[in-house]
Amino acid sequence: MQFASYWHETAAPFEAGCPAPVSGHFDVVIVGAGFTGLSAAHSLAKAGVSVAILEAEHVGAGASGRNGGHLNNGLAHDFASAKSHLGATRAQALYQAYDHSIDVIEDLIEAEGIQCDFRRSGKLKLASKPSHVAAMKANFELLNKEVDPETRWLDRSELRGEVGSDRFHGAILYGKSAMMHMGRYVCGLAQAAQRHGATIWENAPVTARSKTAKGWQLDTMRGSLTADRVIAATGAYSAQVKTAPLGYFRRRIIPVGSFIVATRPLSQIEVAEVMPGNRTCVTSLNIGNYFRLSPDNRLIFGGRARFSADSNQRSDAKSGAILRKSMTEIFPQTQNIDIDYCWGGLVGMTKDRFPREGEADGMIYGMGYSGHGAQFSTLLGQKLANKAMGVKEDTPLDGLNWPTIPAHSGQPWFLPLVGLWFGLKDRLS
Repeated sequence: MQFASYWHETAAPFEAGCPAPVSGHFDVVIVGAGFTGLSAAHSLAKAGVSVAILEAEHVGAGASGRNGGHLNNGLAHDFASAKSHLGATRAQALYQAYDHSIDVIEDLIEAEGIQCDFRRSGKLKLASKPSHVAAMKANFELLNKEVDPETRWLDRSELRGEVGSDRFHGAILYGKSAMMHMGRYVCGLAQAAQRHGATIWENAPVTARSKTAKGWQLDTMRGSLTADRVIAATGAYSAQVKTAPLGYFRRRIIPVGSFIVATRPLSQIEVAEVMPGNRTCVTSLNIGNYFRLSPDNRLIFGGRARFSADSNQRSDAKSGAILRKSMTEIFPQTQNIDIDYCWGGLVGMTKDRFPREGEADGMIYGMGYSGHGAQFSTLLGQKLANKAMGVKEDTPLDGLNWPTIPAHSGQPWFLPLVGLWFGLKDRLS
């Protein structure tokens, strides 16, 4: 078993980053080479704007290359809760933006010729307990009536052709959802941005940011550059920068570990037994799981596993053992199937689990996807690019307040308590 991301290990790496020291002046500099930053750079470069990306590690090193591979439409919340929190107009607009974001990814892949196994698979939100069915049906009826007529309710008997497990009691089918190979997409997006003129520096963590007469200077371990505008696209990994450059975000983003395992490739008989519907799937528990098949028919199975902000081999191994147990409980037929990959990554959560975009502390920013960033980040990157170019464009996130989290300074000491609370809720639900 490799303690490495399947997406990283099975994609050709981006190898065209700028080898020269960091230097020069740019119209816009972007911190972070994940989906958000690369999408913004791609849009800016296509518009003829001089743009540079500073990446602390390598392209896709963070959540963009360490996620579960889902492009799910819909929100992290049930639609009734989103309406209550955001108001009906904003909730509907945000839901539709998530739908549109998958269209944007599909169009970009086609336009740039990115080979990343994109497929409109549909998503199943699976009822893990009989007691969950009534609330999920009510959410489906509201969704179907007000914002997404392509959703369907599947009774338990209809799941037999979708998921090879008797653990679920019904499901909402979201027809617009998709999947792709995340490593191939993020590297293809980087290549496209560079082809249009973006300069990408890898292994160049930002160590300082200071105001200049005309903009900003950003210092790295590989040199310094200046720029008129700065876009911050670091998400959960903002908390790892303990110095001033990204200090604004450290008290607003909660980094939470999400962990994933991938089996060996399954035979066609095993595929038919485990995932005959070949969709993306997520369960209804608070500490639930998500799973799908990879392009080479591995079962990719993930979840919170442990409420931790650590993502290293020791932490991943502990979480992998928990995931293996959960996987075999849902799919007993995987008991003797080897695990080939085990990895973790950090999800950037906001207190209310809605993303944020805007401008603060001299930076344009977009982050806080709360586990739903793979689909939304490409679209939001384009919106941030427009903002940097002075193009007025409304988004469903405009004006959404983003207060600091009390007693949080970057290291979420309270995560084990949150895990206990959600575990209790799952047991009592």
